Amino acid sequence: MMIRHFSFIRLIWLCCLIPLTVSAQTFEESIQTFSQVSDRSGLINIIQQLANIGDERGLPILEALRDGQLRMTADNQVFILKGEQAKNGLTGEMVAVSQLNFKELPSINNAIRRALLPAIGQLQLSVKDPTIRLQAAEELRKRPPEGANEFLKIAIAREQDPKISQTLKIALAQIELNSPDRPTRLNALQLMQEVQSSEFTALLTPLVAKNPDGSFVETDAEIRTKASTLLQAIEREQARIAQWGNLFYGLSLGSILLLAALGLAITFGLMGVINMAHGEMLMLGAYSTYVVQNLFREYLPTGFFDAYLILALPVAFIVSASVGILLERSVIRFLYNRPLETLLATWGISLVLIQTVRLLFGAQNVQVANPSWLSGGIEVAQNLVLPYNRLAIIGFVIFVVVLVWFILRHTSLGLKVRAVTQNRQMAACMGIRTAQVDMWTFGLGSGVAGLGGVALSQVGNVGPELGQLYIIDSFMVVVLGGVGNIAGAVFGALGLGMFSKWLEPEVGAVLAKILMLVLIVLFIQKRPQGLFALKGRFVEN
Repeated sequence: MMIRHFSFIRLIWLCCLIPLTVSAQTFEESIQTFSQVSDRSGLINIIQQLANIGDERGLPILEALRDGQLRMTADNQVFILKGEQAKNGLTGEMVAVSQLNFKELPSINNAIRRALLPAIGQLQLSVKDPTIRLQAAEELRKRPPEGANEFLKIAIAREQDPKISQTLKIALAQIELNSPDRPTRLNALQLMQEVQSSEFTALLTPLVAKNPDGSFVETDAEIRTKASTLLQAIEREQARIAQWGNLFYGLSLGSILLLAALGLAITFGLMGVINMAHGEMLMLGAYSTYVVQNLFREYLPTGFFDAYLILALPVAFIVSASVGILLERSVIRFLYNRPLETLLATWGISLVLIQTVRLLFGAQNVQVANPSWLSGGIEVAQNLVLPYNRLAIIGFVIFVVVLVWFILRHTSLGLKVRAVTQNRQMAACMGIRTAQVDMWTFGLGSGVAGLGGVALSQVGNVGPELGQLYIIDSFMVVVLGGVGNIAGAVFGALGLGMFSKWLEPEVGAVLAKILMLVLIVLFIQKRPQGLFALKGRFVEN
């Protein structure tokens, strides 16, 4: 019994070795046929044969062929050029190029490239690096090779990465759907049902289309029904993803509006100043970021460039706050309680600031580059990527809102601001220097707007008219949320941003803006104090 058991184990071991030996021989024989190739069709056949064998040694050979580094000698040996040396494709031995006599292979054309790229991708699926496997899967998805059904099924079964596995399933479904075999096509539809990729829409639409005479293009009723059901499921899934995408971009837009409106909530809400030049504080913050970027690029090593945004934050705040303080000391202080004159004066100042920037930086938009740590995004679903720069803006807005709230609620300046806001005369009688409080409050509001300009520079180009794009929306946010209320500005900005992004796909950007304005006017008619009303003597004045 022991002898028989041992013989049975040896038989199993030998059976396991046989496929490996055949694979190695087949691979060597395929490499030797390179020297016998005289036309491109023969070369394409060898490329496909190497891919189907699945031997990893074929990968550097096909890559060398793609890069024009593959050479063949008269004695049927394949070499990969490595500068002045050549590597034997079978043994790995390095030989001087001067010692070899190469034969010419057929020149590479588009037909060979179309066969070469998926073949390389097929072999790359066996490597350990998931990045390489994903690239290979993407190549097979774009150009699914005929006859790769079994290989793809094996690759899907052994693949542990869900993203790579899904990409391979898309490639397999595309191949099987074009098969003449009915069970294979039904299996492809089942695979599509599992993945539900939007890429299947173009493949499924012809299956439910009709001929000019009214008959269906697809004669099989079961395939046609399953294709129709799958199309509807894909459309519902894409609509759901689009809704989540609109929600995120609405939150992102609301965050940008909040940065633009937060400073205005301080200057207009708490001080009662209609500052039409507030948008230009955003613009100054954005151009401050542009200047800091150029200084880093010109005077510091390349490795320090990604840190420019950190320095741009305090620079933008100081520049915008300084201009705001200068504006308050030179013009605004003489126009308190004169809203019409304040509006006209600040509008004129905004034009002066715009023209000054045009003279200094030119009338054309300038580009502020994202640091590398803000480039790219997180893919949470198919066709839905959350960019890092917008995620960073949302987090930055939360930080700024908390900082402003802390300043107004838990600092000496905040206490004085609230005192002057509620009753200026009583605050003056208590020894508070109201003129100085006005100056610092206006500077704080302008500086916060400058921080908003830094954020805006990361999602679009910077131009002299940047502030004009946000000034009206900023006033709408402040009025909707409640004049002088920071919490109201937060809810007003986020509400307007998300409602706008929800409405735009339905009616268009222009009509959405008009509808929002009409709704805000109707809301103010019913609730003049906004979402959150101020309490105290300020309301009575």
